[in-house]
Amino acid sequence: MASRELEVVHSPQVETPPSRGPLSAFLDRLIGPFHRGAAPERKPAMGFYTDTTVCIGCKACEVACKQWNQLPADGFAWTGNSYDNTGELSATSWRHVKFVEQFADHQPPEPTGNGRVSLHDQPHDVRWLMMSDVCKHCVAAPCQQACPTGAIIHNEFANVYIQPDICNGCGYCVAACPFGVITRSTLSGHAHKCTLCYDRQKDGLVPACAKACPTASIQFGPIDELRERARRRVEELHRRGVPGARMYGSAPTETYTELHSFYLLVDRPEVYGLPEAPFNPWLHMLGDYFRTAIAGAVTLAVPLAAFLLWGA
Repeated sequence: MASRELEVVHSPQVETPPSRGPLSAFLDRLIGPFHRGAAPERKPAMGFYTDTTVCIGCKACEVACKQWNQLPADGFAWTGNSYDNTGELSATSWRHVKFVEQFADHQPPEPTGNGRVSLHDQPHDVRWLMMSDVCKHCVAAPCQQACPTGAIIHNEFANVYIQPDICNGCGYCVAACPFGVITRSTLSGHAHKCTLCYDRQKDGLVPACAKACPTASIQFGPIDELRERARRRVEELHRRGVPGARMYGSAPTETYTELHSFYLLVDRPEVYGLPEAPFNPWLHMLGDYFRTAIAGAVTLAVPLAAFLLWGA
């Protein structure tokens, strides 16, 4: 992959268009905005498989994501929540490493006289759960369904992609996402989230976060291959005595479609800050339309009946 990246870097990135006359250039500027470009050729669906059992919380994915996408810093606030100072996904943080500390009786160990916690006094059931969170790239994305301008699309890799130049900053996608992924930028007012390194994929490169992950916790590739790899990993963990190992988002449910960024967890989804049963708000739309129609009919019928009965 390193040689491939060097090859891409040294290859020409922009093709110079042939020179044209002033009349042709004028017509292009006049008519060009009304032309639709050719749709890109469909590619195999690509995505992420995150194995939380091998995540070490190094935050290399966060750094690589910010560096490649040139995202601004979020400040240097100390949250006091373990080693998690990122806090949450945002318009400027497209990767977020979560730290979940689990202690016996839900109480952290008491410090010694020098203010330090002795490792020898730790109860046996203490553990840290770590997960690198990101946009789920849903197959049927509520954010896309709620977008009124068509700014949110599925690109040729079946990834959910926001076109910031078309986004009007309405925030409907923010309310529609059941995972709390999308937020609006305080600078531009537009919605932003993980692009799954669309620019790198077009050049045949691995997304920055997956390339930087030192333990292969974040794995990238065709979705079908990732699901099979994840299934074998769950079976292996069960053989090793980890009965709580389970997949999250790899298969559709009654209320939500499968995710193109799914996870291997060893505890309940709520422990990781994920909804146990995500629900697509679009499923309520038929009932909402019906109730709205009834309310409108009643609103018109009441004054009309009053006019007919007492107006004469």
